[in-house]
Amino acid sequence: MNSKNKHFGTKAIHAGVEPDPTTGAIMTPIYQTSTYVQEEVGKHKGYEYSRTLNPTRHALEKAIAELENGKFGACFGSGLAAIDCVIKMLNPGDEVISTNDLYGGSYRIFTTIFAKYGIRFHFVNMNDTSEVEKLVNDNTKLIWVETPTNPMMNIVDIAEMARIAKKCGAWLAVDNTFATPYLQTPLDLGADIVMHSVTKYLGGHSDVVMGALVTSNENIAAEMYRIQNSSGAVTAPMDSFLVLRGLKTLHLRIQRHCENGAKVAQWLQGHPKVDKVYWPGFENHPNHAIAKKQMNDFGGMISFSLKGNKMEEAHAIMAKFEVFTLAESLGGVESLTCHPATMTHAAIPAEERQAAGIVDSLIRLSVGVEDIRDLLDDLAQALA
Repeated sequence: MNSKNKHFGTKAIHAGVEPDPTTGAIMTPIYQTSTYVQEEVGKHKGYEYSRTLNPTRHALEKAIAELENGKFGACFGSGLAAIDCVIKMLNPGDEVISTNDLYGGSYRIFTTIFAKYGIRFHFVNMNDTSEVEKLVNDNTKLIWVETPTNPMMNIVDIAEMARIAKKCGAWLAVDNTFATPYLQTPLDLGADIVMHSVTKYLGGHSDVVMGALVTSNENIAAEMYRIQNSSGAVTAPMDSFLVLRGLKTLHLRIQRHCENGAKVAQWLQGHPKVDKVYWPGFENHPNHAIAKKQMNDFGGMISFSLKGNKMEEAHAIMAKFEVFTLAESLGGVESLTCHPATMTHAAIPAEERQAAGIVDSLIRLSVGVEDIRDLLDDLAQALA
């Protein structure tokens, strides 16, 4: 079924999926094979070796690309493997501008892996696009954006970043993990590349580790597939099957994540122990108007800090949770909590964390799809 012109809920179920031509199976089979028989030398059915292309992974790549309104998709063994692919498209001497409160793993791969190969990285508060323009020069080849950011939930104006990137001849890449294509489609706003940690909302069930890239640029796509095949950091057929299944309920899950997230954020804002709540749905959020313009809703990710800003108190509260589970990651059906300063963002130096607002008492919540009454009761008893 061609779902390209359908509404999102229909696309989520049908994108990239065709009945199996051999049996008519409605679900894409798990092609658990490493290689494929060729009729004669150089004559095959489109598949030669599963590192290069596998039918189950291929269906998923087409599905994610279609959901992002892109033409080309590629899946990788993790979100960081997808980021690795993008940075490998650059050359020594190139410069990258990124946000100062991005995911700790992204910061780590930028600064500890690629910086030593002569790629220079700048980290700046992207709430104010003029700060980005100050750093642009002839060597700027990539602007790397997260929005909402992890963990401060800052909102970056994608269309404005696209304008800056095009003006200086750079690519704009957007990490769309927190929003998913259900809430925003960066390619439609001018981005050149969209990246996902598929592990999170796209998979949605905390049972897969995977990354993905989407583009509509043929030159970028050619490099993306060359690096994917040459470096070999591909995802497995079984994992691809699981994410294909997860995508079919993406719209339903994100709707519930958003509903629960809004209620949790509003509840936290009224609690006497809570200092600040970071959630783009609040009208007093610094870039709320931009979030409202470029997103369909505000998501289920929330961070909050405590009055007094004591790390021990944050740890004590997190230890008392019964429904929210203390764990790395996010975006699954279950609610999770983590402490960015010592978990997801520990790779970022303390002074840089503090400057970005990642204080010692900051707690990040990935609000799941449980009954909201149980989530609020859990917050109440943990903060009591």
